[in-house]
Amino acid sequence: MSEPVKLFQQTRKHLKTGNFTFLSQQVAAWQKLTKLIQPILPQPEQWQVVCYENGVLTITGENQAMISQVGYLQKQYIAQLSQFAEFKNLQKLHVRLKITTLPTLKSETLSRSLSPDTQDLIRGAADFVSDPKLSQAMLRLASNKK
Repeated sequence: MSEPVKLFQQTRKHLKTGNFTFLSQQVAAWQKLTKLIQPILPQPEQWQVVCYENGVLTITGENQAMISQVGYLQKQYIAQLSQFAEFKNLQKLHVRLKITTLPTLKSETLSRSLSPDTQDLIRGAADFVSDPKLSQAMLRLASNKK
């Protein structure tokens, strides 16, 4: 059921748009900071800024050895980065490992099928569920459609 629109208050629609705008601005700022740090930090790593808040810069990299190097030489990198106006309040670096590969699903889990008795039980349970989306999901599960 829809809510009545109040003329002098923000609607949920505007709040969501505001949040999206805020996040978009944050990402753009982090991309700008990434371009600043990239030539200073060890190469050929592709460093990425993921957060800069309260003087703490959080970056990610994919090579554990280079991440360790930045951790050990943190004070030197902070001194170099602090020369940029964007990093004038920089006090600490947090360096995190970025994992790029996702675990793959085993083919046997994808090809499992339900026994006819189990399918009948799920269909019967779907009739008793009051939530229409859950009921539809249960019926799809019982029919083994992928």
